[in-house]
Amino acid sequence: MENKIETKYNRLIIAVSIIVPLAVALLFGVNLRKLGYDVEPLNQLPPIYATINGLTAVILVWAVFAIKNGKRRLHENLMKIAIACSLSFLVMYVAYHMTANTVFFGDSNHDGMVDEIEKNAVSGIRYLYYFILITHIAMSVVIIPLVLYTYVRAISNSFERHKKLAKITFPIWLYVAITGVVVYVMISPYYMH
Repeated sequence: MENKIETKYNRLIIAVSIIVPLAVALLFGVNLRKLGYDVEPLNQLPPIYATINGLTAVILVWAVFAIKNGKRRLHENLMKIAIACSLSFLVMYVAYHMTANTVFFGDSNHDGMVDEIEKNAVSGIRYLYYFILITHIAMSVVIIPLVLYTYVRAISNSFERHKKLAKITFPIWLYVAITGVVVYVMISPYYMH
């Protein structure tokens, strides 16, 4: 049964769960350079935010081990760090895409030369890449309310309900974190430097 703290946060969680994906989608389509602003592409960000995704995955697994071993304070702190990592990823992801040209899987390298073997290899794994990318994006939208509701259940001391929802939230969040790294590793050869 919901308590007053959870009820207090429900509208905020719903608003954030709608506003954040919409804002990211809108900002993703804004390229400051194409709008005439003299900004350098933030090409250093993709490996940083991919690393943050990897770190988030490690923290999530560590947090689960912590709570299973009765280390509630450590679990709580690790979850706060995981949320902070996810937020920093989001800010860097948007900043990168607002300053750099969009890169597509299979784009030719910077000198425009792609040999026939590479073209065939790329087309063979392109479908896998887009499957991972699309599921990553879809789950990253789904995870926002799940993380927020799971967190609010914890801070409102609804631990049984928190635990029940965490069993759904954890694997999805872990999937988003890991596939964020996979997407970066797969697309990184196509970044222009």
